[in-house]
Amino acid sequence: MFCVVFAGLSFVAVAQSEGDQVDVVAIFNQAQELHEKGDLNGAIKLYEKALEAMPGFPEAEFQRGMAFLALGKPDEAENSYRRAIGLRPDWTLAMTSLGVLLVNRNKLAEAEPLLKKVLDIESQNPRALAALAEIRLQAKAPASELQELLIKLIGLTGRAYPTPSIWVTRAALESSLGKSSDAKASLSKALELDPKNRSALLQLVDLVIVEGDVIRARNILGRLEKVMPGGDPLHIIRANILVLESKYDEALAELDSLKAPSPQAVSLRNRITAIRTSTAAELEKQLESDQKNAIILGRLCSMLRKENPAKAIAYCRRASDAEPSNMNHAVGFGAALVQAREFEAAVGLFLKIIGVAPDNATARANLATALFQLKRYDEAIVQFNWLANAQPRDAGAYLFLGIIHDELTEYMDAAANYQQYIKLADPVENKLDIEKVTLRLPAVQKLIKEGKGKKK
Repeated sequence: MFCVVFAGLSFVAVAQSEGDQVDVVAIFNQAQELHEKGDLNGAIKLYEKALEAMPGFPEAEFQRGMAFLALGKPDEAENSYRRAIGLRPDWTLAMTSLGVLLVNRNKLAEAEPLLKKVLDIESQNPRALAALAEIRLQAKAPASELQELLIKLIGLTGRAYPTPSIWVTRAALESSLGKSSDAKASLSKALELDPKNRSALLQLVDLVIVEGDVIRARNILGRLEKVMPGGDPLHIIRANILVLESKYDEALAELDSLKAPSPQAVSLRNRITAIRTSTAAELEKQLESDQKNAIILGRLCSMLRKENPAKAIAYCRRASDAEPSNMNHAVGFGAALVQAREFEAAVGLFLKIIGVAPDNATARANLATALFQLKRYDEAIVQFNWLANAQPRDAGAYLFLGIIHDELTEYMDAAANYQQYIKLADPVENKLDIEKVTLRLPAVQKLIKEGKGKKK
């Protein structure tokens, strides 16, 4: 419960005795005690009692607004904030609270001058800067304006104890300015402070989806499912991930679950429809008149990856060349190389990708797979260990680590990784691999007891 406690109150002069003023202070303090304890309705009644005794009491108006907001009554909260500002025109706390509320209510034109006034008085007011940044982002303001706000927020995050919300706002500006690596770093900072921060997780999953990082996107989705009760945002995220996996029917089923389809959802549905209704031959025909169409090239890259890996590679390469800033094309290109068993080429490409995007788990997984197939085990171990550390609940990396250490006759490490795989693997989805590991594990444990294998 957020409640501002006022230690020293400065009352507007009214025709009351000194004794009456002391009574008003007592009533106000009782109201704040109830407010802090969560008795919002009781607090409001006492705030109103204080206001009856002293109508020119801005602190009581403001606190009543805070209580109304906590009760989910934004109209009443807005009215109280406005009255508090009327009583104390330059009170930045009340102006900021009203400005933030107006932004949340999409009353951007009213909020902007109010927030600017706050920043004229307090240039580094974090809540006002964050709210103004939200306005600028929604208005698709010029890059110069966003950069100006970003510089201010960088200054705030460089100070002691920045809040998660400041890091999240900084990330939103960085992302809008095309600085996705910086944005991910800022979101990581926000999540270090608050691992369950929904805004940070939602932003981060959008960024990794754009990069085609299916593995990390699913990991973040799992975290979101634990902190969100469900609803449209999760359905859209699942649909986007399923599209990356070319599971279009399942993606459409997620979109069918939406209560109120957003423009983003409509756009995604149209994209899926276009993909599903166009054959490879039709897309190739369209490509004749638009040779560098990255969307068509990307579809062909994904569509032909299993059916015709060699052809898919060519389209993936062209998609990446046509849209080099789109990491999804580069990852798709590398995945097509792995599918075609061109492991050396895949390794070279994925090493370049993780040089640019070191936290792309899908790129790391493909790189690890290619290195494994080439029997470059020492290098593969580095990548599989990264995956295991980044996603300790994901079983796959432990299976490969077990096999590699087994091949290298490092039986202690092999046994540890096999056991972790059995512990984490899905008993239905991974039934065959679990059976293989279960059969192999006793032999490995016997070798350990016999003192065989490499010692570290």
